[in-house]
Amino acid sequence: MTSDPSSSNASVKKPFGARVSGAVGDVGDFWTRVTNGLAIDQLWRQFRSEATESYGLYSREVDWGSLPQKRGIKRFFRSAWALFHVMLMKLSPARRILMLIAVGLFFFPVIEIFLPHAKGEDTGNFYEFAAIAFFILVALELADRVIMKRDLEIAREIQRWLVPHAPPAIPGVDIAFATRPANTVAGDYYDAFERPTAPGSNEPGSLLLVVADVAGKSVPAALLMATFQASLHTLAAAPGPLDELVRALNRYSCAHSLDGLRFTTAFFAELDAAHGTLTYVGAGHNAPVLRRADGRIERLTEGGPPLGIVSPGLATGYDCTKIAISPGDALIIFTDGVVEARDQTDSEYGETRMIACIQAVGHSDAASILQQLMNDVDRFVGATRQHDDVTCLVFKLT
Repeated sequence: MTSDPSSSNASVKKPFGARVSGAVGDVGDFWTRVTNGLAIDQLWRQFRSEATESYGLYSREVDWGSLPQKRGIKRFFRSAWALFHVMLMKLSPARRILMLIAVGLFFFPVIEIFLPHAKGEDTGNFYEFAAIAFFILVALELADRVIMKRDLEIAREIQRWLVPHAPPAIPGVDIAFATRPANTVAGDYYDAFERPTAPGSNEPGSLLLVVADVAGKSVPAALLMATFQASLHTLAAAPGPLDELVRALNRYSCAHSLDGLRFTTAFFAELDAAHGTLTYVGAGHNAPVLRRADGRIERLTEGGPPLGIVSPGLATGYDCTKIAISPGDALIIFTDGVVEARDQTDSEYGETRMIACIQAVGHSDAASILQQLMNDVDRFVGATRQHDDVTCLVFKLT
């Protein structure tokens, strides 16, 4: 009986060249997944940036003044021990023991040089045990990091619910905003929404623009930002002048600022489109840039101290300032993460560069102005790791 080749279960061997090509392709796909498609020079810059950040984290806790002042082998070993001790104490007690065992096993072959009875023995196992101990330690730390990252991702999603995904659709008003957290969650806040009018009024509600920056970073700042958002929307739901709203927010902030340790800088602007006026109050925040339609630059500097520092009974610096605003005028509100962005030489982006960029935008719409500014910051920073939250809101009257 003749067997049908098409029904045979025998595997057909691929040519050697095809097998090699397939293996190379698999390795290439694996490498792309591991590196997220980054080039070698990009990976090296990222590693260098992360290594510098990590060294700064540990070195801040070293008492460098207690080390030998003269450079030499003694200072080198004392410095290395001080950094190792800081790293060690950041682990749990059980992992500290594992770390000490791993380091001891790794350095035992060096120590045995000074132990005559140990010479000639096979020391390969010590390196193997040290490698296993280090691998277990890394696996445990990685598990903690994954759990923490998952919780932070959930926190970031909640935080995204607290800020608008799209600007309100209001005739004659063009708004764009963007935020980039330095960590998974941020302490920056931005918002744009309509306030209700007084009962019996036939005029449309005013538009409230807010950008705020809570002192600190990551989870503590994010939690305070969430309470700031909730109190703002609760207070803004009742009709009333802007200065009263800001003073009420300051009273709330003072009650929850840990004696001024957790203060908030903010800028509030309220648009009355019917009368072509913009009322604003600054609370210790970076002065926004107002680019007039003819290209002139103005800074909105009036206001009071950050929220949560001055007790409500003494807070008299939140008086409103009213200015005229016309079609073509653009207001750029930003947090300090924009002007304090740093490049590889630790130089700041600065307000001079920012204003020059804003002056060059011409008659662009809000989204284009925002994009040009963010791109300019990116070009200046390059591959340097972001050290602060970056938020910007652009408002333009059309």
